[in-house]
Amino acid sequence: VMVQCQEAQLVVTVHRDLFGTGRLVNAADLTLGPSACKHSSLNPAQNTIMFTAGLHECGSIVQITPDSLIYRTLLSYDPSPASNPVIIRSNPAVIPIECHYPRRENVSSNAIRPTWAPFSSALSAEERLVFSLRLMNEDWTAERPFTGFQLGDVLNIQAEVGTESHVPLRLFVDSCVAALSPGTDSSPHYSVIDFNGSTFITPRPREDVLRFKIDVFRFAGDDRNLIYITCHLKVTPVDQAPDPLNKACSFNKA
Repeated sequence: VMVQCQEAQLVVTVHRDLFGTGRLVNAADLTLGPSACKHSSLNPAQNTIMFTAGLHECGSIVQITPDSLIYRTLLSYDPSPASNPVIIRSNPAVIPIECHYPRRENVSSNAIRPTWAPFSSALSAEERLVFSLRLMNEDWTAERPFTGFQLGDVLNIQAEVGTESHVPLRLFVDSCVAALSPGTDSSPHYSVIDFNGSTFITPRPREDVLRFKIDVFRFAGDDRNLIYITCHLKVTPVDQAPDPLNKACSFNKA
């Protein structure tokens, strides 16, 4: 089996002597992927069967790693019954097919030669935003080691975004939901922050940082001590004026 990984499709060429025994397989017994795509062409002179499919077709799956895009599918051989249905002359087979594509390459015809930096490295730096949500100590100078809390304590939570070489950004916290399991849909749950912003500590240390406090609590009628807090964080350009959907309010409770 030979695989060609092209820009937008893969081409699989199968020799009909699939097992090297001299017994040729039938093209109709071969399919590609979970969708069981049929072959696209035959070459009788070379006794080969060809499958051509888009990278996202025939039920293929894609895996994203830090360095690669990996498209995976399967070539399946399911032999039809022999002329004598009492006997079987060959076994079914499944052959894994993979195409690997690097995520960091300069896809350019070299017609333009920038003098400042390769296009792909600049793009990857601009697109990488690392959001974090951390429990801080009392004076906000360091992350607090998680050793448990007592009712009456206060959680100091700092939201932050690492922007690397991106344009300056302003961080917002749209919502935070506390629940007994990960996510925001379980019951019971408690909205710590909603309505696209709530009470935050002012002034901000930086535009890409927001701080807020939560009084430690437990859910009534439940003896579990572990609570999950899920927040939705986002950024806008620092020169964009706040609006009803992008704001960080600091209400005077008095």
